[in-house]
Amino acid sequence: MTAKGLLDYYNGLELKLLETAKLVKGTMDNLTDKVAHLLSENKALHSEIESLKSRLAKDAAKDIMEQVTEVKGVKLLAAKVEGVDMNGLRELGDQFKEKLKEGVILLASATDGKVSLVAMATGEAMEKGAHAGNLIKAVAPLVGGGGGGRPNMAQAGGKNPAGIDDAMAKAAEALDGQLK
Repeated sequence: MTAKGLLDYYNGLELKLLETAKLVKGTMDNLTDKVAHLLSENKALHSEIESLKSRLAKDAAKDIMEQVTEVKGVKLLAAKVEGVDMNGLRELGDQFKEKLKEGVILLASATDGKVSLVAMATGEAMEKGAHAGNLIKAVAPLVGGGGGGRPNMAQAGGKNPAGIDDAMAKAAEALDGQLK
């Protein structure tokens, strides 16, 4: 770049910096500090959101334990939880597994039009024929998705939140077909 081109380039950069400073309610002199502060605040807010989601999920867990049924002597907890992502479902599944002691857990949640499913089976339930991966394969098509996994843990995704209730209803039938 030469004379005029170089000046135009730097004038353009200066305008972008001024616009950016205005967006973050700062000046060009404190722009870096303002952006660093906003990034830090954003990180803290995301952490707080995750903490609140976890607390909400734990509160919902109390009501969910009342939904335990039995299929051929194996406890089944098939439940829908609101607004929990896949990581949250896995955490909840682990918590329910501890409370249930023995059995099969199938959890579903819809977030932003997408469905997440997690299935877990304890050792005793697997000895009786339960298989989390096969359970997920049986119910995932009802939520417009697919998935699979191991005998003790499986997950799936889908695109049809309206199918969650049907998937939960089919869980007992699917588990019944697995058990010895």
